[in-house]
Amino acid sequence: MVIQGTKLLHWNYFLALESDFEHLSRYIEFSKDNYKAYSLEMAHLLLASASEVDVVLKGICKKINLVKNPRNIDKYREIVKPVYPKLCSMKVLIPRYGLEITPWQRWKKKYKKNPNPHWWTAYNDVKHDRGNEFKKANLKNTISAITGLYVVLLYYYYDEAENGELIPSPSLLRPEGACDCTFSDSYMEFGINYLLL
Repeated sequence: MVIQGTKLLHWNYFLALESDFEHLSRYIEFSKDNYKAYSLEMAHLLLASASEVDVVLKGICKKINLVKNPRNIDKYREIVKPVYPKLCSMKVLIPRYGLEITPWQRWKKKYKKNPNPHWWTAYNDVKHDRGNEFKKANLKNTISAITGLYVVLLYYYYDEAENGELIPSPSLLRPEGACDCTFSDSYMEFGINYLLL
């Protein structure tokens, strides 16, 4: 028998990051007016969230095709996008702050120069050249990275997401529309049945 916590290791890590993210809201209002604000804590959350996105996308690729061994986001996109095209247009709401983010929307369109999300580019810039690029560890990129992680986790845990087994549910983030809340008897908590299609 797999222990719930071990089975959902990436989900539990995401919930820890979301908790840190929620704590950040005590010091900076999550508002478009503050999108350019940056800090060490936002750098931490941006780097941790985007790094986990890398791990989870690699895991999704392995679930789709055991033979391929993709090594970067461009290769992940080639494998994931055809199988889960709705991932690109999934909107994430932060109802408490009236925010709506579509973290993977650049994957939906065909950009010749850089088809990856701006927050992913910011993550790499901050990771590799923090001295010159630190301002990119801002609220907008941090929100986008954590919502981007949320979206890929729903697809990584596709069956669990659809069956309302990703428990506990996030405290701040919700997908737009495509979900239903149900009571899960096995865990004595409310779960969200995600309708990922």
